[in-house]
Amino acid sequence: MESRRSRAKVDLTGILRKSWYRLRLSVRHPSRVPTWDAIVLTAASPEQAELYEWQLKRAKRLGRIASSTVTLVVPDPDGNRIGSGGATLNAIYALARHLEALGPQVENMDTGSSESSVPHERSNSEVSFSPMVSFMAKRHILLLHAGGDSKRVPWANPMGKVFLPLPYLAADDPDGPVPLLFDHILAISCCARQAFKNEGGIFIMTGDVLPCFDASTMVLPEDTSCIITVPITLDIASNHGVIVASKTGILNKTSYVSLVENLLQKPTMEELVKNQAILDDGRTLLDTGIIAVRGKAWVELVRLACSSQPMIADLLKSKKEMSLYEDLVAAWVLARHEWLRLRPLGEELINRLGKQKMYSYCAYDLLFLHFGTSSEVLDHLSGADSGLVGRRHLCSVPATTVSDIAASAIVISSKIAPSVSIGDDSIVYDSSISGGIQIGSQSIVVGVNVPGDSNGIEDNGFRFILPDRHCLWEVPLVGCTGRVIVYCGLHDNPKDSLSRNGTFCGKPWDKVLHDLGIQEGDLWSTRSTHEKCLWNAKIFPILSYFEMLSLAAWLMGLNDRKTKSLLPLWKSSQRVSLEELHRSIDFPQMCIGSSNHQADLAAGIAKACINYGLLGRNLSQLCEEILQKDVSGVKICKDLLDLCSNLQGQNSKILPKSRAYQVQVDLLQACREEKMACELEHKVWAAVADETAAAVRYGFRERVLESSNSTSASAYQSSAFDGCVDQSFRHRDIRIELPVRVDFVGGWSDTPPWSLERAGCVLNMSIKLDDCAPVGTSITTTEQTGIEINDDDTINKVYIEDPTSIATPFNSNDPFRLVKSALLVTGVTRDKFLLSMGLQIHTWTGVPRGTGLGTSSILAAAVVKGLLKITNRDDSNEIVARLVLVLEQLMGTGGGWQDQIGGLYPGIKFTESFPGVPLKLQVIPLMASPQLISDLQQRLLVVFTGQVRPARRVLEKVVTRYLRRDNLLISSIKRLAELARMGREALMNYDLDELGEIMLEAWRLHQELDPYCSNTFVDRLFELAEPFCCGYKLVGAGGGGFALLLAKDADSAKKLRDLLQKDPHLEEYGSEFEVKIYNWALF
Repeated sequence: MESRRSRAKVDLTGILRKSWYRLRLSVRHPSRVPTWDAIVLTAASPEQAELYEWQLKRAKRLGRIASSTVTLVVPDPDGNRIGSGGATLNAIYALARHLEALGPQVENMDTGSSESSVPHERSNSEVSFSPMVSFMAKRHILLLHAGGDSKRVPWANPMGKVFLPLPYLAADDPDGPVPLLFDHILAISCCARQAFKNEGGIFIMTGDVLPCFDASTMVLPEDTSCIITVPITLDIASNHGVIVASKTGILNKTSYVSLVENLLQKPTMEELVKNQAILDDGRTLLDTGIIAVRGKAWVELVRLACSSQPMIADLLKSKKEMSLYEDLVAAWVLARHEWLRLRPLGEELINRLGKQKMYSYCAYDLLFLHFGTSSEVLDHLSGADSGLVGRRHLCSVPATTVSDIAASAIVISSKIAPSVSIGDDSIVYDSSISGGIQIGSQSIVVGVNVPGDSNGIEDNGFRFILPDRHCLWEVPLVGCTGRVIVYCGLHDNPKDSLSRNGTFCGKPWDKVLHDLGIQEGDLWSTRSTHEKCLWNAKIFPILSYFEMLSLAAWLMGLNDRKTKSLLPLWKSSQRVSLEELHRSIDFPQMCIGSSNHQADLAAGIAKACINYGLLGRNLSQLCEEILQKDVSGVKICKDLLDLCSNLQGQNSKILPKSRAYQVQVDLLQACREEKMACELEHKVWAAVADETAAAVRYGFRERVLESSNSTSASAYQSSAFDGCVDQSFRHRDIRIELPVRVDFVGGWSDTPPWSLERAGCVLNMSIKLDDCAPVGTSITTTEQTGIEINDDDTINKVYIEDPTSIATPFNSNDPFRLVKSALLVTGVTRDKFLLSMGLQIHTWTGVPRGTGLGTSSILAAAVVKGLLKITNRDDSNEIVARLVLVLEQLMGTGGGWQDQIGGLYPGIKFTESFPGVPLKLQVIPLMASPQLISDLQQRLLVVFTGQVRPARRVLEKVVTRYLRRDNLLISSIKRLAELARMGREALMNYDLDELGEIMLEAWRLHQELDPYCSNTFVDRLFELAEPFCCGYKLVGAGGGGFALLLAKDADSAKKLRDLLQKDPHLEEYGSEFEVKIYNWALF
């Protein structure tokens, strides 16, 4: 392999954010973004499996795992170790049995070609598994090895190391639960799923490693196994597995795929040199523990697993283990066969799997985050980018004047009382810390609940100090009413024995025993044959809470003067070791306690938000956590609802009524009052319409509905007898033609109520299609009174004799509601001139509505402009744009200002809106050079997908999420507005490639807002266009309609145009979705 790739810093934040985006998309729209058919975790014992099952249910509830994905936890048989290889075979077999039990019946399924293409002499027992093998061969499985006892991260032992807190990107969703290591692993693995395509397979990962890389670009060879590797320095390699790869392979910008020639375990320098494992740049390939098996190799592995129970029985009987990374993998590497034959069951592994090969996929941009020790956990948190780690999340923290909490400390899912101190780079998780506790720097506190009652620490004058670089946690035990307090030093390795410099609380055991007056026999049985170490030391007493705290301080060496009084107490107490704790954890009680703790925190935050805040939190999300409380979740939500009784009385300039109503809707839904919530939703949308009208034009409602200058319906009835009315007819004919608009970036930031409360920015362009401005209206005065409306597109027309009869709300199926709404917002329906003449209104659009070009809003702008012009009123573009914003609220379709701005103002423009009364719009035309316009016209393809989708339902979902203060949505729209500013700079700097990258990110964010803004056909179109394009997106709200394809250059644009015109049906999708490329020109 050639020396290559710069060692630039990996964009950890960018990789994780992209992976999380794809994870959310796969859960919300799995038909577009395929997800795993099954997710399987291994566990060390049935008790640990029970905890993992609870965590998997939680992950599904939180939208981390799709509802269609089968989840399963498989413990080692009878809690006995069989090795990671044995556990892999056992897990595949257990999943096959589980899926078979779920149905459909495996026997009735097509066996497919995958199995039959692999020649193999089968035994009678294997023949019986044939349908199961065929069924499994087509499935896509994620297997996560999460068993073990976490000896080197003992505080994570109760929860399982894979579920330890990892608050990366926690600030993206401050009202959501704290992200776990497991959640991030799911995000990375979700991107890897697409590498399997339609070929079944398994993706195996370990539960203590977060491999940060863009797995969506991963290339897996067909019908083989593949191990993921990354170049590392030789000093690190000496403590890990190393892959020796062929010097020839497939090279691209971010990876290198080559055949695996050998496997080395913790190699010396001599072994590295001898096996030619050193790369040209002086590094070697790390075995990350991530293995993908697909196609024929997967079929053979399934076949082996389905008949593996006798093999596993042999392992249990002989008390031996089969390693995944040494034994099972070696069967795919010819150079390891000789060694493997000497291993337990090695000959059988070679016979069953040895016909296939293993490849190495070297990911140059992979960042290997190992969570193997407590210090590594802190290093990954304290050393990470400050914007990546959420240091305060779902917590209750006192004011800085009554506590001392370091800015770098991480406090998550915890309640901290006054008089508490937390040092630099420490982490406090899932805990309640009462006053009088001092936590040192670089310390870890998990699941600790210090009582704060009258008999607590402060009143007793007792202060507990956790020294720097220590860990403190609590464990509920089976048969024990209380919880055991456990502690150790950050760098203690519980596996290190007395003879190998083992430590406790950072001090050698000899010193600990000497200082405290403890004998070895007090900690370890003299009859035990095991090495004496912290793991099996019976050192942790089971006493009353504050007795345990006092003894903890003494054992840590902080109360050595009290040895005479504390030593007898410690000796006389019942004591347990870490090993015994691991076997006796009360997992159900731990789950209940954690759920109740999270619910109480969420309830406190929600109550404070209602009582003291401006309802800026996502109460809907907080209520989801509150409802997990064992018995009283609904009652808590009802109490919160009672607090909202005076919300409508608050100043609407401070608290918008739409937000106040939405809070009540969310709480009613949490209280299971669906009918009342549904009734109140109408007030939410009415409030949005009123707030829009108030911000766009002073006194709009009064002017339209109660104007003193208007005429009444009775005036029309008696006008023939009123000699004072001027009945002279004045003929006028107004024709308005407008272009359509295409938006590059910024859409959604223009939509109320966002644009009424926050700044909005949009970069768009008005264009003609096929040399035509396709949207227009003609308005003519007639001698006959009344109003005739003609929709030339649908050939529908209606005559309205009494214009004052036009009133909201409109029927959603009324084809004339757009024109009727325009008549209302302009005040024409009550204008006196209609007493002496009538109006004939024609409308047309040269392209289908609902295609993302803003045709409905632009048509509304044309009608409003025409009505203002024919009645001699101010028809300036700014006035028209404002009135259309109100019009869309009256219609009930929602919508923002960018469509009408796009149609009313010519050329390319950057538009900003500033909230206030009235709403301020600033349109900035971009002075594009002739060369830029020419290049843009050559490189930009405007393509109609053949699909139509009204934006109303999309708008409703997005607006509801905003009214709920959905933080992911808010951050997405903020980013869209920021991208609009960047897009403006890119265009002005004549950087179309940069504009393309901005379009791609904007398209990703649009799918974050609404996963249904795309579909499989659009995905296929973009996949086809990607090699030719630097950017692409659907215009408008998406879901179909028009697409913008920005080619890399003019030549690529021509090739793409020819490709699409040659095959407009995109192969398998048929004539229903025929694409059409429009010729366009700047208007």
